[in-house]
Amino acid sequence: MQLNELSPAPGSRRKRKRLGRGVGSGLGKTSGRGHKGSNSRSGGGVRAGFEGGQMPLQRRLPKRGFTNIFKKRIAIVNITDLNRFASGTVVDEVELVRSGLVKGRRDGIKVLGNGELDRALTVRVNAVSQTAKEKIEKIGGTVEVV
Repeated sequence: MQLNELSPAPGSRRKRKRLGRGVGSGLGKTSGRGHKGSNSRSGGGVRAGFEGGQMPLQRRLPKRGFTNIFKKRIAIVNITDLNRFASGTVVDEVELVRSGLVKGRRDGIKVLGNGELDRALTVRVNAVSQTAKEKIEKIGGTVEVV
Protein backbone atom coordinates (compact mmCIF):
# COMPACT_ATOMS: atom_id res chain seq x y z
CA MET A 1 0.00 0.00 0.00
CA GLN A 2 1.34 3.38 -1.03
CA LEU A 3 0.35 6.84 0.21
CA ASN A 4 -1.03 7.75 -3.22
CA GLU A 5 -3.28 4.65 -3.16
CA LEU A 6 -5.11 5.66 0.00
CA SER A 7 -8.71 6.75 -0.38
CA PRO A 8 -11.66 7.06 2.00
CA ALA A 9 -14.11 4.17 2.28
CA PRO A 10 -16.90 4.31 -0.31
CA GLY A 11 -19.88 6.29 0.99
CA SER A 12 -17.99 7.74 3.96
CA ARG A 13 -17.67 11.23 2.46
CA ARG A 14 -20.66 13.27 1.25
CA LYS A 15 -20.69 16.58 -0.54
CA ARG A 16 -22.19 19.42 1.46
CA LYS A 17 -25.57 20.88 0.48
CA ARG A 18 -25.06 24.01 -1.61
CA LEU A 19 -28.09 26.10 -0.72
CA GLY A 20 -29.60 28.97 -2.70
CA ARG A 21 -27.89 28.18 -6.01
CA GLY A 22 -30.85 28.45 -8.35
CA VAL A 23 -34.22 26.76 -8.76
CA GLY A 24 -32.77 23.90 -10.84
CA SER A 25 -30.59 22.70 -7.95
CA GLY A 26 -33.63 21.73 -5.90
CA LEU A 27 -32.37 23.86 -3.03
CA GLY A 28 -32.75 27.32 -4.54
CA LYS A 29 -35.12 30.16 -3.58
CA THR A 30 -36.13 29.17 0.00
CA SER A 31 -33.02 26.98 0.41
CA GLY A 32 -34.87 24.03 1.94
CA ARG A 33 -36.49 26.16 4.67
CA GLY A 34 -40.04 26.21 3.29
CA HIS A 35 -42.28 29.30 3.33
CA LYS A 36 -42.61 31.61 6.35
CA GLY A 37 -42.58 30.41 9.95
CA SER A 38 -39.93 30.87 12.59
CA ASN A 39 -37.52 28.28 11.18
CA SER A 40 -37.53 29.96 7.78
CA ARG A 41 -36.02 33.15 9.19
CA SER A 42 -32.53 33.90 10.40
CA GLY A 43 -32.16 33.39 14.13
CA GLY A 44 -35.32 31.26 14.00
CA GLY A 45 -36.04 28.12 15.94
CA VAL A 46 -36.65 27.45 19.62
CA ARG A 47 -34.27 27.45 22.58
CA ALA A 48 -32.67 24.28 23.91
CA GLY A 49 -35.07 22.29 26.08
CA PHE A 50 -38.22 23.92 24.65
CA GLU A 51 -40.96 21.32 24.16
CA GLY A 52 -43.57 23.32 22.25
CA GLY A 53 -45.28 24.73 25.32
CA GLN A 54 -45.49 21.37 27.10
CA MET A 55 -44.06 21.50 30.63
CA PRO A 56 -40.34 20.90 30.00
CA LEU A 57 -38.59 17.86 31.42
CA GLN A 58 -36.36 19.86 33.77
CA ARG A 59 -39.49 21.37 35.36
CA ARG A 60 -41.42 18.07 35.50
CA LEU A 61 -38.77 16.23 37.50
CA PRO A 62 -38.73 16.53 41.31
CA LYS A 63 -35.96 18.57 42.89
CA ARG A 64 -34.23 17.32 46.03
CA GLY A 65 -31.39 18.34 48.28
CA PHE A 66 -28.80 21.03 47.78
CA THR A 67 -25.08 21.41 47.13
CA ASN A 68 -23.03 22.54 50.09
CA ILE A 69 -20.58 25.06 48.62
CA PHE A 70 -18.47 24.95 51.80
CA LYS A 71 -17.94 21.17 51.67
CA LYS A 72 -14.39 20.00 52.33
CA ARG A 73 -12.92 17.54 49.80
CA ILE A 74 -10.61 15.28 51.78
CA ALA A 75 -8.40 12.78 49.93
CA ILE A 76 -8.27 9.39 51.64
CA VAL A 77 -5.18 7.17 51.85
CA ASN A 78 -5.13 3.78 53.61
CA ILE A 79 -2.00 2.78 55.53
CA THR A 80 -1.63 -0.33 53.39
CA ASP A 81 -0.91 2.05 50.47
CA LEU A 82 2.01 3.57 52.41
CA ASN A 83 4.01 0.32 52.02
CA ARG A 84 5.24 1.59 48.65
CA PHE A 85 7.51 4.13 50.41
CA ALA A 86 10.97 3.16 51.69
CA SER A 87 11.49 2.78 55.42
CA GLY A 88 12.26 6.10 57.16
CA THR A 89 10.66 8.24 54.42
CA VAL A 90 8.78 11.41 55.33
CA VAL A 91 5.37 10.90 53.73
CA ASP A 92 3.72 14.29 53.15
CA GLU A 93 1.34 15.82 50.59
CA VAL A 94 4.12 16.30 48.01
CA GLU A 95 5.21 12.63 48.25
CA LEU A 96 1.63 11.33 48.09
CA VAL A 97 0.90 13.38 44.95
CA ARG A 98 4.20 12.35 43.35
CA SER A 99 3.45 8.66 43.99
CA GLY A 100 -0.04 8.97 42.49
CA LEU A 101 -1.94 8.06 45.68
CA VAL A 102 -3.59 11.50 45.77
CA LYS A 103 -4.94 13.25 42.68
CA GLY A 104 -6.96 16.34 41.80
CA ARG A 105 -8.15 19.26 43.91
CA ARG A 106 -8.51 18.67 47.63
CA ASP A 107 -8.77 20.49 50.95
CA GLY A 108 -6.72 17.97 52.90
CA ILE A 109 -5.47 14.41 53.20
CA LYS A 110 -6.57 11.84 55.78
CA VAL A 111 -4.85 8.53 56.49
CA LEU A 112 -7.17 5.68 57.48
CA GLY A 113 -6.20 2.46 59.27
CA ASN A 114 -7.30 -0.04 56.64
CA GLY A 115 -4.67 -2.78 56.15
CA GLU A 116 -1.25 -3.30 57.69
CA LEU A 117 1.99 -1.29 57.58
CA ASP A 118 5.33 -3.12 57.57
CA ARG A 119 7.83 -0.24 57.72
CA ALA A 120 8.49 2.79 59.95
CA LEU A 121 7.49 6.06 58.28
CA THR A 122 7.06 9.68 59.30
CA VAL A 123 3.54 10.66 58.17
CA ARG A 124 2.74 14.39 57.83
CA VAL A 125 -0.90 14.92 56.77
CA ASN A 126 -3.98 16.97 57.73
CA ALA A 127 -5.81 14.18 59.57
CA VAL A 128 -5.21 10.62 60.80
CA SER A 129 -7.71 8.12 62.16
CA GLN A 130 -7.07 6.69 65.64
CA THR A 131 -6.43 3.15 64.32
CA ALA A 132 -4.04 4.42 61.64
CA LYS A 133 -2.11 6.41 64.25
CA GLU A 134 -1.82 3.37 66.53
CA LYS A 135 -0.62 1.09 63.71
CA ILE A 136 1.99 3.62 62.48
CA GLU A 137 3.39 4.22 65.99
CA LYS A 138 3.34 0.47 66.85
CA ILE A 139 5.70 -0.26 63.95
CA GLY A 140 8.05 2.57 65.07
CA GLY A 141 6.87 5.43 62.84
CA THR A 142 5.66 8.89 63.81
CA VAL A 143 2.53 10.88 62.96
CA GLU A 144 2.47 14.67 62.55
CA VAL A 145 -0.85 16.43 61.96
CA VAL A 146 -0.28 19.68 60.05
